Amino acid sequence: MKLKELESHLGSLDQFSHPKIELEQYPTGPHIASRMLFTAENSFDDVSNKVVADFGCGCGTLGIAAALLSAEHVLSIDIDPESLEIASLNAEELELDMDFIQSNIMDLRWRGPIVDTVIMNPPFGTRKKGADLEFLSVAMKVASQAVYSLHKTSTRDHVKRAALRDFNARSAEVICELRYDVPKLYKFHKKKEVDIAVDLWRFVPASNQSRRI
Repeated sequence: MKLKELESHLGSLDQFSHPKIELEQYPTGPHIASRMLFTAENSFDDVSNKVVADFGCGCGTLGIAAALLSAEHVLSIDIDPESLEIASLNAEELELDMDFIQSNIMDLRWRGPIVDTVIMNPPFGTRKKGADLEFLSVAMKVASQAVYSLHKTSTRDHVKRAALRDFNARSAEVICELRYDVPKLYKFHKKKEVDIAVDLWRFVPASNQSRRI
């Protein structure tokens, strides 16, 4: 599938009607999501025929992108049942077969690398400090091949240090810097839209071993 076609499919997805600020719910736009997954597949072969988990999937954009790029299986996980309902309907609309799991990422009882690739746009930690690194710590334990994640560019040094020192990453690479458009979703937002610089990271687990069946 070509990049423009992937972005077009993602642009048709329904998004949050009543986003929850306590969960830092912001939609992952089709521009960023399509480039994130297209790069993972075409530069690193981390999507097609792979088992992919979407952490904090929201309305399903990243996981759906993985499914459209021929992932073997997609597990989309979120704590919010309303988001999962939208995500499930989005997948159904595109006739995609995916699994949706309601769970706090920190409560997953997965042991060892049971998926190939984790993709995620975690909470940036503006409401709960360190929330993005909590997601990353779990992702690094369950991915056998790679973790793709978005983090604010302003936290680049901190994220790299945590990945290599605390989460046993073999490598931590910023693939590119992107502009994340945050629309006016909440009452405290003063501007119609805010542009935030974010890094697209690719982390490789130290073990880099085959997932457990």
